[in-house]
Amino acid sequence: MVLVGGYVNADTTQYLDDKALITALRQGGFNLYFRHETTNWTQIDQVQKRDDWLSCYGNKIRQLSEAGRKSAKATGNAIKALGIPIGKIMASPYCRTMETARQMGLGSVEPSNEVINMRVSEYFGGPAAIVATAQKLLATKPAAGTNNLIVAHGNVAQAATPVYPGEGEGVIFRPDAIGGFVVVGRLTPADWVRLAQAANQ
Repeated sequence: MVLVGGYVNADTTQYLDDKALITALRQGGFNLYFRHETTNWTQIDQVQKRDDWLSCYGNKIRQLSEAGRKSAKATGNAIKALGIPIGKIMASPYCRTMETARQMGLGSVEPSNEVINMRVSEYFGGPAAIVATAQKLLATKPAAGTNNLIVAHGNVAQAATPVYPGEGEGVIFRPDAIGGFVVVGRLTPADWVRLAQAANQ
């Protein structure tokens, strides 16, 4: 996979087991990329002009389902219970991504066009531009002792990384020393809850 800086890194996945992953996350230094939570698939995105994607009305843009809101809260509670420090929180400006991040309850959320849906990339310089900004974000080291949290779309991860997460799934990226990143873990919403429950036993 071609990563930031134009080099090719053939080894882009180095998965840690659950215990090692949580221990590492507690020390900070990772970027946690979440695809937005479960949505209402009876709704369809209808973008006809710039900023239509900012709508929080289901007749205009697909929104979170009630199950998705509950799941986002549960994931956020699990992250807090596991003692994982979260620093900067960014989300695509779509309502479903911003709401996912807010429902997690881990801090203030900054909207970011760096990880906006690939389907509207034409407004931001095209698909390659979104891939480049997303990769740069994932390759950026968080502030010492913290992890950055990014909530965006499956199609951005699919285009910019080796993985395609399901709704609500979190992918953990470790920035490397040469301007790229490595995938060290993937956790579904159920995985986060399971790990938090295990830690409290």
